[in-house]
Amino acid sequence: MPDTFAVTIIFIVLSTLIAAFVSKRSRDKCLKDFGDDLITLEETSGKTVWGKLRVENTGLELNYPDKHKDKEGHDETSYILYKNEYANIQALVRYHDKLSERGKKERGKELKRTYHPNFLRKFKRKIQNVFKTVRDSVMEVVNLLISQAKKATPAGAVLTTQDKQVSRMKQELMGSAGTSFEPLLERHIGHRVVLELNKGDKIFEYPGVLKDYTAEFVEVMDVNYRVKEDQSVRKADLVVLRKYGVIRHLGE
Repeated sequence: MPDTFAVTIIFIVLSTLIAAFVSKRSRDKCLKDFGDDLITLEETSGKTVWGKLRVENTGLELNYPDKHKDKEGHDETSYILYKNEYANIQALVRYHDKLSERGKKERGKELKRTYHPNFLRKFKRKIQNVFKTVRDSVMEVVNLLISQAKKATPAGAVLTTQDKQVSRMKQELMGSAGTSFEPLLERHIGHRVVLELNKGDKIFEYPGVLKDYTAEFVEVMDVNYRVKEDQSVRKADLVVLRKYGVIRHLGE
């Protein structure tokens, strides 16, 4: 019979390596959609930052079109927001009038593909959702195996003392795997919806086309938006934290 202690240790090492590899390569799908575009970052504090978006698995960076001199006198050329600071994001706003001509054409094509998607696009998404469901089931099996190993194998003591590391490994693997399947949102992908966005003590509603969602964010296209109430309304696409923004109504 195989040495259960050795098998368990090998399992932990391999799982940790896989989680680290997947985590390093993964980036949030909604944020990626805005990559390399000029974006306005609106924070919950009211602060706004504008620049070309670069997305990594550990956070995002907005590169300024021009060098900016801080009020303290030093030069700044970008703004970095780390993943653990995502709770500060009120919205990422892609104003249409700030896109290049090429960007406008690409965005127009994407909206056309997104709004009332054709059969092939729907079929592709269904296949993706099957894999998401399988992934969730696999993680449930992994949790069960680890729990049983703690109780019934010589490696149980090792696993128990490494609870923090094992939990971190599972969270990284689950988090980096992408979107969690959400049946309530899934059936409205590609349709007009109403986004309800909580801003401080006020709630605003924004009709638009639901493009996509992930575990943390939701993406809505073709919205009439303004960061501050004294500004003019402009056409934009939004990515908002699901913590502050929810799809409240079907809009068609």
